[in-house]
Amino acid sequence: MSASQENQVHVGRRAVVAAGATGLAVALTACGGGSKDSGGSDTVEPAGEGNGANGGAPLARTADVPEGGGLVLADQGVVVTQPKAGEFKAFSSKCTHQGCAVKGIADGVITCPCHNSTFDAATGEVTGGPATMPLPEKQIRVEGGSITLA
Repeated sequence: MSASQENQVHVGRRAVVAAGATGLAVALTACGGGSKDSGGSDTVEPAGEGNGANGGAPLARTADVPEGGGLVLADQGVVVTQPKAGEFKAFSSKCTHQGCAVKGIADGVITCPCHNSTFDAATGEVTGGPATMPLPEKQIRVEGGSITLA
């Protein structure tokens, strides 16, 4: 291979790598949260500065978590649910199938928008694939109307 051909191949590889990285960024952005969806859930910012892992600041207020639904706290990587009145649960918001952020929470079911895996909002257990592993539970504390990571 001549020097000019080698440079052409090298530039071509750079273009492919750059295009691939751009495509990945676009795909990851598309999987990210939004605001309120029609499924009874919100993707929200924390209810205070920081998060429960940083000094116990609130993740959310109990009044903001709908019964039978929940909140996806994208910045903290947590989904908080209220399966029954006054019962709050928290799980990783990262789908165990391919790592997309879950989004919809309605009627006791957490849904991943990427491949439609579903999880029980009370236990995190898989209720519909392609995911085969439950969402990991996060330990929380509910005090005075605030929910924090334990």
